[in-house]
Amino acid sequence: MAATRRTLSANGLDIAFVEEGAGPLVLLCHGWPELSYSWRRQIPVLAAAGYRVVAPDMRGYGATSAPEAIDAYSIFDLVGDMVALIGALGERQAIVVGHDWGANVAWHCALFRPDLFQAVAGLSVPYRRRGPAPPLDILRRKGLETFYWLYFQPPGQAEAEFERDVERTMRAAFYGRGLSLIMKPGKGFLEDAQIADAPPAWLSEAEIAHYADIFRRTGFRGGLNWYRNIDRNWTLTAPWRDAKIAQPALFIAGSRDGVISGPLGEAQLKDMDDLLADLRGKLIIEGAGHWIQQERSDEVNAALLEFLAGL
Repeated sequence: MAATRRTLSANGLDIAFVEEGAGPLVLLCHGWPELSYSWRRQIPVLAAAGYRVVAPDMRGYGATSAPEAIDAYSIFDLVGDMVALIGALGERQAIVVGHDWGANVAWHCALFRPDLFQAVAGLSVPYRRRGPAPPLDILRRKGLETFYWLYFQPPGQAEAEFERDVERTMRAAFYGRGLSLIMKPGKGFLEDAQIADAPPAWLSEAEIAHYADIFRRTGFRGGLNWYRNIDRNWTLTAPWRDAKIAQPALFIAGSRDGVISGPLGEAQLKDMDDLLADLRGKLIIEGAGHWIQQERSDEVNAALLEFLAGL
């Protein structure tokens, strides 16, 4: 059965998704600034192995609805979308896999609804312990006023930068050099990006054009609103402080991914051993960066298939 694209109404949204295969349901949740298209190298492989694979455009992205209100993008809303999508698909359970922001959604799907989500895999972003204070407050107290999360907060500011030249934005995000999560004062997030003449081997010109065409149409507001709920999510998740995820879990990341680098990233990587009660693998792919499922699809696919087969 070839991949098909369709839309279902769920949780008050029209959720667009790519679907292929039959068998146990596997949901693939993308991150920022990505799309269901980011899973193009996983969907046919998992489907061929006997799974019903569904990769949605997440809330605010692509052909899925993008509510106007900033507070419509909380972690409760994002998890609620996946819960409702399972029902709309006529299923009762799912295995959830997420990358980047989608990993955060996947971890919280498993945390909030263990009755629905049988297992969870997170790519690039670890399952993190809830901090002692709102994350943005912590950044400000540490003097990190130019951290990119804070740059993303004022509505319209980052949108204006990213939408000025969408193709350059996609190139800079995926393979630009010189990017730092701590920005230079007065500079935009992508302003100093150095972009090679040709994309890396894992990303073609046609694939860049596909991303750019869609983000030209939708803009970046929806995805940026996820960041504008960071402190709100901290408040909402108070009942789950120090909660562990009991289901089988897998983590995959690249050794060159800044998310798991440095003292904080390394500590979060280690902390998963305590927070994930049934952690079945922690795969760090040597030499790989952040866009792991696109960059090193063969290794990611092999790890996912081994994990799924063992459930």
